[in-house]
Amino acid sequence: MDIKTIEEIKMIKSSSILVSKTLGMLTNEIKPGINTLYLDSLAEEFIRDNGAIPAFLGLYNYPYTICASTNEQVIHGIPNKKPLCDGDILSIDCGVKINNYYGEHAYTFEVGNVNENIKKLLKITKKSLYLGISECKLGNYIGDIGYAIQNYVEKHGYSIVREFVGHGLGKKIHEKPNVPNYGLKTIGLKLLNGLVLAIEPMVNKGKKKIKFNNDGWTISTKDKKKSAHYEHNIAIINGNPYLLSTYKYIYKSLGISSKEEYLF
Repeated sequence: MDIKTIEEIKMIKSSSILVSKTLGMLTNEIKPGINTLYLDSLAEEFIRDNGAIPAFLGLYNYPYTICASTNEQVIHGIPNKKPLCDGDILSIDCGVKINNYYGEHAYTFEVGNVNENIKKLLKITKKSLYLGISECKLGNYIGDIGYAIQNYVEKHGYSIVREFVGHGLGKKIHEKPNVPNYGLKTIGLKLLNGLVLAIEPMVNKGKKKIKFNNDGWTISTKDKKKSAHYEHNIAIINGNPYLLSTYKYIYKSLGISSKEEYLF
């Protein structure tokens, strides 16, 4: 594990907050009839205008600034010209690099009028994210994070994707340790002050099995049921989790009042 200094954590937070602002900017544009290629161009322009580099663009030869995953697409959806439809859900994952430090996180948006069953999927997935973050304390273990997420999600009848996990974050966008969204208590690496993590539950409405699409990037549910994805960046400081990213810019655009981040 690469333990970060407070100065390094501040640098990562600067990158994370720009991602938060990018997602907030995109929020007002997400509506039926808009395509995700347009959203990608807005995101790249906004990031560059703020003196940063789009982290995903060119990463592992990925050709876009955002990952835009709709409905049954779990992650890594490629932006395209297909218009969004009323009732869709859209996960946008985005990253930036500022002064050699990365920030990257994700949010699943409702497009127009989404039915209550899907709203519940989003609510449970986001709640599981904060339960996982709550376990990011000095002396706890990686397994405690995954257990908290998995236990809550499966209690509500949903399933956790196994093949993709959270991770460390810093001068590389993907660092050790891996942070699975499933597991057992007191298993895995012990958590230390200065550790920076990306926690990101990927939750399927149906079964946990996924498939790799022919485009070489997009991951979808095998049963074609919808999937949700939320991600925050956190640091462990003075024994407790400290949020480096925020959804407040999204909520401001949506006119939502939320206290979910107050504990962190």
